[in-house]
Amino acid sequence: MGKLTMRALRAVLVVVLAGTVFVQALMVWTLVSGSDPEDGSLPLTPLRVITILGMVSAQVALVGVWRLVTMVQRKTVFSSAAFRYVDAVIGAIVAAALLWFAVTALNAPGQRADPGVTVIMGGIGLAILGVALIVLVLRMLLAQAVARDVEAARMQAELDEVV
Repeated sequence: MGKLTMRALRAVLVVVLAGTVFVQALMVWTLVSGSDPEDGSLPLTPLRVITILGMVSAQVALVGVWRLVTMVQRKTVFSSAAFRYVDAVIGAIVAAALLWFAVTALNAPGQRADPGVTVIMGGIGLAILGVALIVLVLRMLLAQAVARDVEAARMQAELDEVV
């Protein structure tokens, strides 16, 4: 991974992290101050809490990706230490999907005349879970690479003994 690519990725991660913190601060302020009364069309307080939690899951994923990028830069990504960050990213994606399903459930009663919206929202939740599955497959590839790296190191040590 080139330096420009890593800098660009880190810039994107910083901007997204700052954006999520900003949205969280606005949501917490709105909840604490009570300055935005609900009009009765949707239960806004649960949606705000879900939004705050969704931002937390995004932040966990961002930190995990940041740590993995650091490991790539240091050439230590093919180690068992990388698994904790990949697992954190997978967990954050699954949490985001579950939160999306909660939003879908909160929105569903208002969509009785047009249930297609709820079906589409459910499909989006499944797509989010699909992303978690893709990252899980990538985790399995990382596990294979780590195992091969360990095996290669063992074989090199044996060869060094013979020579």
